Amino acid sequence: MGQKVNPHGLRVGVIKDWNTRWYASKKDFSDYLVEDKKIRDHLKKVHYAAGVAKIDIERAANKVTVSIHTARPGMLIGKGGVGVDAIKADVSALIGKPVNVNIMEVRNPDANAQLVAENIAALKKELEAENEGMSIQILPFFGGNQYFAFVMEVFRDIRLVGTPPSSIGKFGGDTDNWMWPRHTGDFSVFRVYADKDNRPADYSKDNRPYEAPRHLEISLDGVREGDFAMVMGFPGSTERYMTSYEIDQTLEVDNPQRIYIRGLRQDIMRRYMDASDEVRIKYASKYARSSNYWKNSIGMSRGLERLNVKAKKQAEEEAFQSWAEKNTLPEEGYIEALPKIREAVTNITPIWASMQYIQEAFLSSVELIRNAAQTLDKDRLEAFFGDYDAALDHEVARCMFRIARENMRPEDLPSIYADVIDKRFGGDTDAYVDWLYETSAYTSLDKALTLTDETRKQDPAYELAKSVIERNNALSQARREWTTLYNEGHRLYIAGLMRMQPDKAWYPDANFTIRLTYGQVLPYDPADAVTYKYYTTLDGVIAKEDPENPTEFTVEDKLKELYRTRDYGRYADADGHIRTCFLANLDITGGNSGSPVLDGRGRLIGLAFDGNWEAMSGDIAFEPELQRCIAVDIRYVLFIIDKYAGCSHIIDELDIVQGKAPKARRK
Repeated sequence: MGQKVNPHGLRVGVIKDWNTRWYASKKDFSDYLVEDKKIRDHLKKVHYAAGVAKIDIERAANKVTVSIHTARPGMLIGKGGVGVDAIKADVSALIGKPVNVNIMEVRNPDANAQLVAENIAALKKELEAENEGMSIQILPFFGGNQYFAFVMEVFRDIRLVGTPPSSIGKFGGDTDNWMWPRHTGDFSVFRVYADKDNRPADYSKDNRPYEAPRHLEISLDGVREGDFAMVMGFPGSTERYMTSYEIDQTLEVDNPQRIYIRGLRQDIMRRYMDASDEVRIKYASKYARSSNYWKNSIGMSRGLERLNVKAKKQAEEEAFQSWAEKNTLPEEGYIEALPKIREAVTNITPIWASMQYIQEAFLSSVELIRNAAQTLDKDRLEAFFGDYDAALDHEVARCMFRIARENMRPEDLPSIYADVIDKRFGGDTDAYVDWLYETSAYTSLDKALTLTDETRKQDPAYELAKSVIERNNALSQARREWTTLYNEGHRLYIAGLMRMQPDKAWYPDANFTIRLTYGQVLPYDPADAVTYKYYTTLDGVIAKEDPENPTEFTVEDKLKELYRTRDYGRYADADGHIRTCFLANLDITGGNSGSPVLDGRGRLIGLAFDGNWEAMSGDIAFEPELQRCIAVDIRYVLFIIDKYAGCSHIIDELDIVQGKAPKARRK
């Protein structure tokens, strides 16, 4: 088949021509291949500035035809076509044969992956030369319609100064996670170190505290309703340009599967943690990581449905399609943007459904698999088993192997099912898992340390890990072709939206780069007849103390004594209370935790650490009336450092100011 059709067409149903088209006998075949490479390498090198995306080569009757696809055809054609004649002569001299040259224009160079990659590489090299020692990132925005360069000074010697006890820093635990009212003192203090020249450096005992040319003042004024607030930070990612087709995938596959799989695992973890303090300590952070996004997925689905996001997206898509068909030419690609997205998502969804099970049920849930997939490093193994409980993991594995068989497409299951579970255990997943944990050396540190690079290959856990990873890689490859089609449609859709509404102020999705978001300190109304104040106080911490739930709602004696005596120092509000957290309608997401919250004078007033439950759909659809950023009040941070921890020497280093800002009005 490869002699007739480009294999690309067999995979994605798109007819794609070959870059080289000729027939040769066995004695000439290898020579022609080498010759083709010489031509391509030479032309790319000599005419790099012309933006050469692709070079096609045909042969017939000892004559070679070279078609050069370029973003800048004028540079190659030259005045009166003299450039083409020069290229003909150049290539003919290179291979000793007559050559015909065609120049083909790349009409959308910004969409050509080859040209984009080359431009990024060239710009990065240029910026690295201009900014010695700086880190350079060039990243796409608006679905790849724009690219921005980030020139950053990266400090690597960062040292922990102090952090509050978990009873303060994680007060409320899972119960209060994503919820308001909130009373969590979520902060840590770090110090940046530099070399003797005040430049970034790897850790050294000779490094000294970094002296910043600028720093933030810390305000004791607090916040009032309507005050200006701004967050500066590095949010993770958002998907504000998601279409209705992707909303369907999120609501019908992605979130339900994640909620189901993680929920089952967390139930098992919780049972073991409640029965043993040792297990609770080992698995506290693992449970928190799992439950965080589990709870987020629940809230996101509810938010998407409550806010009717799919219908809003569909209306936007109908308007776009109508505009594209009336105002653009077919060759521009806008008319086919949404159909491409729909086709890609339709084909990706079943693949992703299986991939998610592989990743969530096996790679994330069954720790034995992760252990067996990694190197036999003694330090790593000791660290792994320091936070591992084999009995808990064994029960999790039993559950995950069962639900994977029940819910995955049979053809997408790891090969271990057909090769071992079905053949040796008659399809009994529990029996296989029991045998696995009885037999594998990866269930204990002593046994694992006896393994070698050769003997580990005979371990059943290694065979399992290999089977799971191979299946994940195969599914990822199957998805990749459709992802390419999706990216093409997604880029065109965003470009079309911006062209359709040229006067609208568009902003790109978050992509882990620095962002600024501004708004106001505001309360909100989450439901009918329900109104939340914009701040909380230490009174709420005391009121929430729950001896029956010491993991989440413990209040240390020292904090209770400070509350009883009202020993708040200068950190109390005008009414004599210690405020703990506050709200603002700022656009944040995962990754913003720890980001500074600034007032209208650029002074530090808080630290962002969470969003509110009612707006979990905010990564897809931002609703300023409902979405709130939860921040710890900086005065509570200072109070804990100074009065609770007694670290006044840290306070002395800070630039703390007090002076009322201009009165703000709620809009």
